[in-house]
Amino acid sequence: MSTVTVFPASTTRQRRLFLELPWRLCRADPNWVPPLRGEQKALVGYKRHPFYERNEVETFLAVRGKEVCGRIAAIHNRVHNEQHGERRGFVGFFESVDDQEVASALFEAARAWLAERGLEGLRGPVNPSLHYTVGLLVDGFDSPPTFMMTYNPPYYPRLFERHGFQKSQDLYAYYGHVDMLPSSSAKLGPIADQIIERYGIKTRTLDASRFREDVETFLHVYNKSLVGTWGFAPMSDAEVKRTAAGLRHLIVPEMAAAAEIDGKVVGVVFCLPDYNPVIRAIDGRLFPFGFLRLLRAKRRIKRVRLLAANVVPEYQLLGVGLVLLRALVPQALELGYREVEYSWVLESNRLSRGSLEKGGARRIKTYRVYDWDP
Repeated sequence: MSTVTVFPASTTRQRRLFLELPWRLCRADPNWVPPLRGEQKALVGYKRHPFYERNEVETFLAVRGKEVCGRIAAIHNRVHNEQHGERRGFVGFFESVDDQEVASALFEAARAWLAERGLEGLRGPVNPSLHYTVGLLVDGFDSPPTFMMTYNPPYYPRLFERHGFQKSQDLYAYYGHVDMLPSSSAKLGPIADQIIERYGIKTRTLDASRFREDVETFLHVYNKSLVGTWGFAPMSDAEVKRTAAGLRHLIVPEMAAAAEIDGKVVGVVFCLPDYNPVIRAIDGRLFPFGFLRLLRAKRRIKRVRLLAANVVPEYQLLGVGLVLLRALVPQALELGYREVEYSWVLESNRLSRGSLEKGGARRIKTYRVYDWDP
């Protein structure tokens, strides 16, 4: 007889236990970085978030005796299923002790809830979709994650795989250092110059005087560029606006650029400083004073994450992405950045992977999205 009980986290106390579990399981790991507490609360659906205007979530706790030993969220992503013509369920926000009985009980609870809604199979982890944090770390446990990337104990992939989950897609993180620039510039600089001349490409950085409008433009290009990409469904207008608002104080305008052809924005690239060392120091609490520490650190951080380099479909084979990456180099040097992580890059995105590897970037982490099919 199973000694594990799984039930929905429905009371205030149960939801608090759900949110606090990662601290209990992972705090001793020197490479773990806590999530931002307020944002995590919204992403799991405990306070308003535009993702849930069309989608649905249920969170579950696993308990053995009186001890909480695991958690999971079952996610009905209607937008994904409409976009891809599927009836797939999703799981996310998974945490568990190293015990297959606990993990399997959580997976089964999520599967049953999703099956009641006519959904077959599971994919995850997504927290709560591919526009947020996604995947299990399966390689690269020797260093902390960068900002807005996941981290988990090394045994998590085993818990998924022994339940019957199989790899659906890997996502890679690549590392670059300022010392690589002379070599990569010599290889790729002349190519970028030819592309600029041939297509009349103009690049510009984000306009701080119309920040919200510019960020929303960048995010709409991001949405449009990913049509047909594995697993993607567009963010809603409300999600775009919320994301733009959240980036207002985090983004460095000089590290976001747009490419224009004939006055039309056809591609965008943007980076964020790696705030994770500060987030660890404030233990994920932005208030009352954590937010000020984050802002004070913004210009001192010397490592960035390049989290989007996107080109609308009709311009994707022209080399616009290379032009955009090159456009950030002078600003990055002027601001004193020394390191960059390019993350994440889909395993199936051979064009981007090839460009990064030709430029000398080194793959340092692998994240995995799993499928379980009946």
